[in-house]
Amino acid sequence: MTDKTIPDIIYTKVDEAPELASASLLPIIQSFASAAGISVGTRDISLAGRIIAAFPEYLTEDQRINDDLAELGELVKTPEANVIKLPNISASGPQLLAAIKELQAQGYALPDYPDAPSTDAEKTARARYDAIKGSAVNPVLREGNSDRRAAGAVKRFAQANPHRMGKWGADSKTEVSSMSGGDFFSNETSATLKAATKAKIVLQGADGSETVLKDGLSYPAGTVVDATFMSARALSEFLDAEIARTKENGTLFSLHMKATMMKVSDPIIFGHAVRAWLKPVFETHGDKLAALGVNPNSGLGDLLNRVKDDAAIMADIDAVTAARPPMYMVNSDKGITNLHVPSDVIIDASMPALIRAGGKGWGPDGQEHDTNCVIPDNSYAPVYDETIKFFKANGALDPATAGTVQNIGLMAQKAEEYGSHPTTFEMPQAGTVRMVLDDGTVLHEHKVEEGDIWRAASARKAPIEDWVQLAIDRQKATGYRAIFWLDENRAHDAELIAYVKPILEAAGVADKFEIMAPREATRASLETITKGENTIAITGNVLRDYLTDLFPILELATSAKMLSIVKLMQGGGLFETGAGGSAPKHVQQLMEENHLRWDSLGEFCALGESFKFLADARGNEKARLLGEAVEEATQGILDHDRSPGRKVGQPDNRHSHYWFARYWAEALAAQAKDAALAAHFAPIAKALADGEAAITQELSAGAGAAVDLGGYYHGDSAKTAAVMRPSATLNAIIG
Repeated sequence: MTDKTIPDIIYTKVDEAPELASASLLPIIQSFASAAGISVGTRDISLAGRIIAAFPEYLTEDQRINDDLAELGELVKTPEANVIKLPNISASGPQLLAAIKELQAQGYALPDYPDAPSTDAEKTARARYDAIKGSAVNPVLREGNSDRRAAGAVKRFAQANPHRMGKWGADSKTEVSSMSGGDFFSNETSATLKAATKAKIVLQGADGSETVLKDGLSYPAGTVVDATFMSARALSEFLDAEIARTKENGTLFSLHMKATMMKVSDPIIFGHAVRAWLKPVFETHGDKLAALGVNPNSGLGDLLNRVKDDAAIMADIDAVTAARPPMYMVNSDKGITNLHVPSDVIIDASMPALIRAGGKGWGPDGQEHDTNCVIPDNSYAPVYDETIKFFKANGALDPATAGTVQNIGLMAQKAEEYGSHPTTFEMPQAGTVRMVLDDGTVLHEHKVEEGDIWRAASARKAPIEDWVQLAIDRQKATGYRAIFWLDENRAHDAELIAYVKPILEAAGVADKFEIMAPREATRASLETITKGENTIAITGNVLRDYLTDLFPILELATSAKMLSIVKLMQGGGLFETGAGGSAPKHVQQLMEENHLRWDSLGEFCALGESFKFLADARGNEKARLLGEAVEEATQGILDHDRSPGRKVGQPDNRHSHYWFARYWAEALAAQAKDAALAAHFAPIAKALADGEAAITQELSAGAGAAVDLGGYYHGDSAKTAAVMRPSATLNAIIG
């Protein structure tokens, strides 16, 4: 079980490449912090850890672990919270199943994931597993709104060392395609509650039956509550049309979804795309596919694995594939398509990467091609559509001269958790869905057909007010152009605007802010940064997620180097370290070639902010000196090009940690504000410098060879440490 003592700083245990990097970096952090009397401990929010914590009664005493996520969920509601949050897996269905299978193979007697639960035990297991899917961690920890921006040192380095950008031309066929009706955007209704209330969601069937889909919902006064649905019929017609149009235009077909964050709605939409792609196969072999356990929501990869021994089905799949347009590929060499796994193509990573590449995606022939980017819902698709149109007209962004887009994002207390809450449903039959308040008032009502996807979401008053104030503070601190990305013609946004305008006017700053719909705000922001000027995008939760990948990938080549501060509403601090979208590829490369190209710059930035927050919160000046020295070390990493290389044989993540430790120790030894700290770190700095040749040789010794981590989702800590801390010289100095 986890030690219940709360450390001064909590460093989260996560998954994939960030967790592998932690095996190398965290011992350095703990050693340096201990010299200032600061404890740095861990809490496990990894996918495997959350699975294990959810099923204690199935496990031995030695296997059981504390529910660290629940503990952290309480801690972030206190002023004492100081959490460094690394990117964790937001599990899709296939990822969850793979993690369960791996843990079972390691001797954890976990129940299987029940596809069709019938017994009470199966229903309980299904509910526990489903609670782990998708963006299960972030809503629990984010008890504050988001302040994300490129750190000054990182932005300066990107301008001085601009990354390669693909070329855009006016003749590019790349485009964004979205539904013109029947989607979440067009069907949305929204209302602000005048009083605290409870509510339930009821489906009245066309046959007169009544089903309570969700009861016991509770909302405080001032909450903005939305409801909407996507028509399954309209979605299917749209997908059929886009597949045909893509074929006619000679481009790649690609679907861009967020099947991790929108863990209920988007896997269903993804499944519709798989079904549309193989429509003739489902029409011919529907019964046999069902008997084989095929679920389109799990992706084309799972389907192919289930039918691979049926020659007739495989022949028909080959025939359909030959008649379809070429598909955007996740990995052309391995034949992994855009529709293979719902978590392989995540819109906030896939679309910026495609845009940065000049609108090109990889086809099944291993070559780059123009692409039809299919984003069914029209709520935020205009952001990517307008970006593509802007670059077609103006050419690619120049990172050497571009300004920056910062972000203030509304996300506290599960604000705008679209498609992921237990208030998202696939309609079992046609009828009318109503959200009914406890006084009998019908707040929302939609007529639906079987298979439609209905969802509700909310944003509370206190987080909204905190978000607007955070925007006011940020604009005052920078003087930058500040834009609220809100569409007055969208139901939800209109309710938010009714909050925003009075707050700005009361603060006397209404003239310093603009309010624009996402399409117009996209163009205004691109125009601003193209001129070398800066702007602040003030957005809701999903746009926060999308934009803090889009603009950093264009400006910096990556979103992993963002400074991400969550000012918790009760006074604590949550410091996020960047995105993890490319982490699986990094793990694969490490396992095959013993090279980890994950860049820990995001962790460095978060660490410096965490130390400075600790200094302010507790009057700990040693913590401040550690934080300032972290910033100097980060600058040293950038100035001397000590970030990881992409290819085996080049310095990797472990080398960058050596240099970070060395620059950090040198900065602490050189500072004159605390003689004791300087005296402590002077011999460490000297030992790290003197040991350079031995350390770098030891770190490089195993390059090119495959390594054993003991697992992907639940690795063996001793094996991982052996791989990630291979320098005996460095280990002896750090301790």
